[in-house]
Amino acid sequence: MLKLSELFLRRSSRWVYPLLSVFVALSVWVGQPLLVRAFSLGDLIRIIPSGIQVIQLAKLSDQQEVAIGKQMNEQTITRRFRLYRGAELNQYVNQIGQRLAAQSERTQIPYTYQIVEDKSVNAFATMGGFVYITTGLMQAADNEAQLASVIGHETGHIVRRHLVNQLKEEATLRGVATLAKVNSNTIINLGTTLALSRPHSRNAEFEADQAGLSMLGRAGYAQSAAPAFMSKLLRQSSTPTFLSTHPATSDRVARLKQSINPAMENGAGLDTVAYKARLRSLS
Repeated sequence: MLKLSELFLRRSSRWVYPLLSVFVALSVWVGQPLLVRAFSLGDLIRIIPSGIQVIQLAKLSDQQEVAIGKQMNEQTITRRFRLYRGAELNQYVNQIGQRLAAQSERTQIPYTYQIVEDKSVNAFATMGGFVYITTGLMQAADNEAQLASVIGHETGHIVRRHLVNQLKEEATLRGVATLAKVNSNTIINLGTTLALSRPHSRNAEFEADQAGLSMLGRAGYAQSAAPAFMSKLLRQSSTPTFLSTHPATSDRVARLKQSINPAMENGAGLDTVAYKARLRSLS
């Protein structure tokens, strides 16, 4: 596993601050804000002297992402949530996740699926293949296909590297002005905060929906379960956490219905009795 300390900037103000001053002066000269120009964090990194070790968020490798994801996972399960310890149910969720991940467009990284002890209806993903499902969401689902639709959606965020993109954008906004002070803890904390509390963009949600629906069908699950579960949650008296941070839910339901492959509409995973039997340990 890569040491994250090797991935981030060594403290140095000798080169960075003068360089930033040049960028600021340039932005004023052209009459536009710095962040509106085409200077990305990756652009800035590429012209920093080679003697300074940096992490190029714009070109983050799979190996680097997994390394960061592992430390984000450690922070998540030690400081924010408590993992459900039932081995049989964890194995069940992991099997569903691996079945879906094997049908994704990003099979070159490992995936880890974990159950979180929380009554709220929620699910989220961090970086490097880590997906979390609450016990509350599992109980809200009617069948395995509905649960798989959520797992597929969160896997879709990882496949499309949505959190990586969010982290790059946020680092640009927050970190460029203090680039010399960026360290691994800053990135881990920022990434975890984004994953747990910052909603994805409308386009990112649509992309994750489509990626998840595709995985669902290729894995043999009934694609109809995706819009069915989302519609069920919308009918509840209070908006579940899973949807409260996800914009345009009704539009997403409509798009999911339009995207269903008729040949995959009624696949596996629709047995409610069998599914509820699996969840007896949560009662």
